[in-house]
Amino acid sequence: MSKSYLHRSPLTLESGAVLAEVEIAYDTFGELSPERDNVIWVCHALTANSDVADWWPHTVEQGRFLDPSRYFVVCANFLGSHYGSTSPLSINPSTGEKWYYDFPRFTVRDMVKCHQLLAKHLGIERVKLLIGSSIGGFQCMEWAIMEPDFAERVALIATTTYTEPWAAAFNESQRMAIRLDKTWGERRDDAGIDGMAVARSIALISYRGGAAYNATQQETQRWEEASFERRAHSYQQYQGEKLRRRFNAMSYYRLSEAVDSHNIARGRGSIAAALSQIKARALVVAISSDILFPVEAHQSLREHIADVEYHLIESEFGHDGFLVEHDKLNSIIQNFMNR
Repeated sequence: MSKSYLHRSPLTLESGAVLAEVEIAYDTFGELSPERDNVIWVCHALTANSDVADWWPHTVEQGRFLDPSRYFVVCANFLGSHYGSTSPLSINPSTGEKWYYDFPRFTVRDMVKCHQLLAKHLGIERVKLLIGSSIGGFQCMEWAIMEPDFAERVALIATTTYTEPWAAAFNESQRMAIRLDKTWGERRDDAGIDGMAVARSIALISYRGGAAYNATQQETQRWEEASFERRAHSYQQYQGEKLRRRFNAMSYYRLSEAVDSHNIARGRGSIAAALSQIKARALVVAISSDILFPVEAHQSLREHIADVEYHLIESEFGHDGFLVEHDKLNSIIQNFMNR
């Protein structure tokens, strides 16, 4: 069951906006050792939650890299996500009503500030491993730069130092779909969710790519006549509807803006200068067919982190390979941890 920490002091965001208080939902697995030296902190991706076992298959299991019999695993729901942390569906203390569209823009660094508040609350000063994929990787590299002594090791999977125009274009197309929803702008919890379903179908194309679609969405029978209904159509509809039932469009909108703001060089001179501040032993893992954060996007991580190990996972499943290829990832991470 998720736990919650309420930080009752103001938090100033990078935008200059101030949140009077911040609630942070989190989950833990396993037991913290008396020496407090067995912590693995997981930073989750865009629409995931703090329950790692719920969204990262075959990881929080005995014999896997998040083995709860060996490690104390922590994952915090990041700022802006409506899975328990302060988000557009939270109450604005100054009005007594939900934030909705008034919820301020925030960045990945703001998310990390919240993680740091939780770590302090839990009495965790150092972790054995800080790990994240996609926007989870954004958080990990920011944290490893902001607080270089916090992590002994850091694992950066299917991620990048800067959100390139290609990824930002996907995000803006998704926001355009949300804005076209006729309910967008209404002050109600389900405003914009039909547009968000379309946004999700756009996102899935970037997460999987052509090879994955062509491998998994082929028709199962021969075409004897013209067919206007395709298996890929129902898959897109299903994925959109699935997110529609569980997520919130205002959170999705703000989170996509946070992704677009990501640039570790901001205020630090350059990407190389920023990465040079990482003291942790680093693992960088790319997915061969990832079109969102392609293999070449990981090059700067390989070049500018002082102590780095690199692996390429061959997979047809694109960016989502970090979820699907859990056996390959498990082997890589366990070897990394054992060195």
